[in-house]
Amino acid sequence: MSSEIEPFNMAEYAIGRHARLTPGKTALLVYDMQNPNDPLETWTFAEIDRAIRNIAAGLTALSLRRGDRIGIRLGNSSQSALMFFAAIAGGFVALPLSDQLTATELAALLDDSEAAVLATAQSVPKGVARQDLVVISPGDVAAMILRGAPQDYASTSADDPAFLIYTSGTTARPKGVLHAQRSARGRAPMYQGWYGIRDDDRMLHAGAFNWTFTLGVGLTDPWVNGATAIVCTGDKTPELWPGVIAKTGATLFAAVPGVYRQILKYAGPERGAFGKLRHALMAGETPPPGLIQEWTATTGLPLYEALGMSEISTYISTGPSVPYKPGTVGKAQQGRRVAILPVEGDDDPLPPNSNGLIAVHRSDPGLMLGYWRRPDEEAEVFRGDWFTGGDLGSMDEEGYIAHLGRANELMNAGGYRVSPLEVEAALARCPAVAEVACAEVRVRSDVSIIAAFVVPADSAKRDTQAIKAFATENLAAYKVPREIVFVDRLPRTPNGKIQRKALTISSSRD
Repeated sequence: MSSEIEPFNMAEYAIGRHARLTPGKTALLVYDMQNPNDPLETWTFAEIDRAIRNIAAGLTALSLRRGDRIGIRLGNSSQSALMFFAAIAGGFVALPLSDQLTATELAALLDDSEAAVLATAQSVPKGVARQDLVVISPGDVAAMILRGAPQDYASTSADDPAFLIYTSGTTARPKGVLHAQRSARGRAPMYQGWYGIRDDDRMLHAGAFNWTFTLGVGLTDPWVNGATAIVCTGDKTPELWPGVIAKTGATLFAAVPGVYRQILKYAGPERGAFGKLRHALMAGETPPPGLIQEWTATTGLPLYEALGMSEISTYISTGPSVPYKPGTVGKAQQGRRVAILPVEGDDDPLPPNSNGLIAVHRSDPGLMLGYWRRPDEEAEVFRGDWFTGGDLGSMDEEGYIAHLGRANELMNAGGYRVSPLEVEAALARCPAVAEVACAEVRVRSDVSIIAAFVVPADSAKRDTQAIKAFATENLAAYKVPREIVFVDRLPRTPNGKIQRKALTISSSRD
């Protein structure tokens, strides 16, 4: 007796059903960061529904096959959002790509994914486009939106592929993380476990659309919950955020820790400066010590943290029902099965307060289908019934989890393994330090040291000895950075995350 597979399309789940139930409700607002008084664009659920089904019909007309990859390089724009969901609506695989990629990087991802289409607002460098790659412009996308012949949502199943996101691999090549249509359902535990989201919310995300954090929190989640997503275009300078949040009427705001640190430092916000904002959401990297307390004391608003990864999005968090506990990220969201496994050895979860690898059960519906054509790397992250993405942590008796860094970012100090987060946490308390990031750097072919890259609290005063003395008082000798490198700013991705690979000492040594 055969069982029938339940049809499930992520785009229909996020948009189509709301287009039927609340067609006139505002789903998307687009604002200019420099002038956020009035929206540049306003889209209802019915309008988005029709637009993405029109684009899906346009893609189908290109003689594409089910599952073909659709590269999307349209920046933070409504077209980028529409194309992402249109590809999924049509049964294709959306492939978001950063507009910051070099020609070499873009060519590598297009070749690895074997993308059939590239929608881009930029000219395609010579040698990037294959003969069989169809390149479409924003004008082509606009014409598809207006074609007036929408097709039905593709009859996909929950385990069919929906989108492909490239993330840093354990090797030099980025690896593709393939997500299923069901991933939209798999995000449900975070709605009350982290957001406390309501259908009257307006969600504003500070990140770019080539990142799962932005695509999920900034678009998918508000739409699944019948809420409104806000997109901002233009230069996202930190001093503008309080005014933008207030003028757009955002009730929820999401960003990486660096954005909150920059808002506090450069915008000088006061209580009431954020308009209708109910609380803020933070993920992407470990925040510096004291950031949550400083934000709450300055703004009077809660800041809820979460831990996630491209392979499953956020799965551990604080929220309206999970109070903040210093030194931890929060608890596993309700319905998630999370454990701490030995770094090496068997797959049995460790007892409370043991350090190891943070693992999530492979039955979680939000977990990726796998790595795109990288079976060896995929085999490395699955251990029995568990997925381990490389995050180190410990869980206490209450279920609160501390994040102890990435296993592949541990620094080697004279044979000792040291987490950069531990050294950063200590140095961040130094009065002479405004921001800090640490990394192991090679100073000779046979010698590596721990270096601290510091943005000084006073740009005119760069006191190496004071920082080293503070480190010596607060860290074991082997954890004290051998080198203090002063910088004007820390290297960050367009989404605000620290780029540890860019932390280098330029001067050579014998």
